Amino acid sequence: MALEPVAVAERVERAAIDRLLSPRSVAIVGASDRPGSLGASVLKNLLDAAFPGAIHLVNPKRDTIGGRACVPDVAALPEGIDAAVLAIPQAGVIDAVRALAARKCGAAVIFSAGFAEDGAEGLARQEELGRIAREAGMVIEGPNCLGLVNFDANVALTFVELPPARAKGARKIGVVSQSGAMAAVLATTMIAREVPLSCYISTGNEAASGVEDYLDHLAGDAGTAVIAMIVEHFRKPAAYLAAVAKARAAGKQVVLLHPGSSEAGRESAATHTGAMAGDHAVMETLVRHAGVILVEGLEELGDVAEIALRCPRLPGPELAVVSESGALKAMMLDGAEAQGLALPRLGDADSPALRAALPPFVPVSNPLDITAMGLVDSTLYNRTIAALAGDDRIDTILVPLIQTDTHTSHVKFAAVGEAIRDLDGAKPLVVAGVDEGGGVLAEDIAALRALGVPYFPTPERALKALARLAANRDDTGAGEPLAPIAIAGPQPGEVFPEYRAKVLLGPHGLRFSPGALATSEEEACAIADRLGYPVVLKAQAPALSHKSDAGGVLVGIADEAALVAAWARMHADVAAARPGLVLDGLLVEAMGPRGVEMIVGARRDPDWGPVLLVGFGGVAAELLHDAVLLPPDLTRAQIKARILTLRMAPLLRGFRGSPMADLDALAATVETLGAVVRGTPGIAEVDLNPVLVLHEGEGALALDALISG
Repeated sequence: MALEPVAVAERVERAAIDRLLSPRSVAIVGASDRPGSLGASVLKNLLDAAFPGAIHLVNPKRDTIGGRACVPDVAALPEGIDAAVLAIPQAGVIDAVRALAARKCGAAVIFSAGFAEDGAEGLARQEELGRIAREAGMVIEGPNCLGLVNFDANVALTFVELPPARAKGARKIGVVSQSGAMAAVLATTMIAREVPLSCYISTGNEAASGVEDYLDHLAGDAGTAVIAMIVEHFRKPAAYLAAVAKARAAGKQVVLLHPGSSEAGRESAATHTGAMAGDHAVMETLVRHAGVILVEGLEELGDVAEIALRCPRLPGPELAVVSESGALKAMMLDGAEAQGLALPRLGDADSPALRAALPPFVPVSNPLDITAMGLVDSTLYNRTIAALAGDDRIDTILVPLIQTDTHTSHVKFAAVGEAIRDLDGAKPLVVAGVDEGGGVLAEDIAALRALGVPYFPTPERALKALARLAANRDDTGAGEPLAPIAIAGPQPGEVFPEYRAKVLLGPHGLRFSPGALATSEEEACAIADRLGYPVVLKAQAPALSHKSDAGGVLVGIADEAALVAAWARMHADVAAARPGLVLDGLLVEAMGPRGVEMIVGARRDPDWGPVLLVGFGGVAAELLHDAVLLPPDLTRAQIKARILTLRMAPLLRGFRGSPMADLDALAATVETLGAVVRGTPGIAEVDLNPVLVLHEGEGALALDALISG
């Protein structure tokens, strides 16, 4: 991605994170042999994981625990321990971290709460932890976290007891979450599905390391192919986007669950993580553009991550469905359409391979209804799937299986498994049960998963996950964006009123009504004579961004006498509405033609950087909020495609016989504005409102403009 929204924040060094994730020595501060205590649970997890390194125990009241020697305090530990787990109350954490830093410890995992999520005093404590860590070159995971498990290195620095991770594979999922509980839940879900995991990491309050640091680390990890993330608040957006770019360049998929799209959700996130949530819509726009797959809900996160892992070639939107029921066929049509998945039309005449694979009485269609013939002739699945795999119109194959009893389910699973072996990964294939309570043998599902095929208990879940992945198709082949354009931008807090904004933007291809600023009645009449009547009169001042509210806009001025009257009236109305306001002058412009009224704008989010907005204006803007946010570096073709996703887009495409609007000109306006905000860092916001989109070939005209810094 070409964006550079803000300077990338300082990252934690990779070598430091290596000491945390793959330590050769571990200290447990607050070690215990009391069952259920944090210290005892950490020790048990390390031993159960067969941790190969040295384990040091700290407990001032014990000389030994389980036959292992204890030292009374951190100062008695040897120098250079890689990672320490602090299983102690909050009151002792800062002193323990200071002592660990003095002993040149590489990293500390802090379980205790009572930091930034606990008000101003807690925030101060957390900032002190960060300061100590930065000065010592330490990594701190947490506070208020559940620790981590590195499945590859047999490291379990957590008190959570996870089931054994039995699944192996060259490609694995790494789990990174601010919520420790959700990290453990997702890891447990993946383990139950026999999905290979590289690690799960809980970042908590992120005093001295955050999700972006661990994403950056996993982007360089050869065994991690998919990174599944649960993030409630991004503290370093620019660093996160840079880490995503690194992961995507390495061929890795990043799947993100970001709760907080609702107002209540944002408040909850702030309470939970001790951080104020940012603008969810801006975040969503820019992380999607970076290649992140955004999901809704924990179930969807697991489903999408599993498909992304098991299908190295990501599913595309052109879906074929092999079903066994006419009613199910109709349901799949409805479900695919609702999820935005395309089902290419297949027929006898254009699908000879599929026609040859099917019994004569089964028509070629998509979805297919092969009836119950798969039980009579199990090779039907193989022939059908092979024919679809060879069809260039098909990206992905979904096989929903009716599984009402164990015997017939077993027959079908065996037949589909044989077809999958012959398919040999040529196209992504997903299997789903139709009846969730059906009699399916666990070994049949395990056999499918061993072949690299995801299995879901319902086809609806499969469709949702496939749609998320299909929507993330790489569109970088759409060409290069317009080069950045630098203008003389405003200073922080400065506002350029309409006349000045138009002078700056006009030379770069943005089209405005002809006009000029008048500082006297005589100047106004001369400008109007040159333009020709009727004209528009608009008051101009940096502090008058909403001119209409102060009587600062008059339209349809028909002649010189009307202009003279309008001049006096406008000065009086503005003076009454805004006493003491000094006007730069009045802008005299030609009346604009009729067209489709749109809003085009840009704003620079202080954390995420610039985004654009395009939507329908007028009453529609107030009632429907029919607008879309865009990254500022899209090509014109990409912008046009996004505009056409608006609900009222048919108004631009000749709705009910109306003339076609100049969509290309509107997209060019958005494209140019994107280049300007990318090239002029001082711009905080630009509004072009309204923009009139004229008939096709006639262009687009911005009637108003405002730039602020």
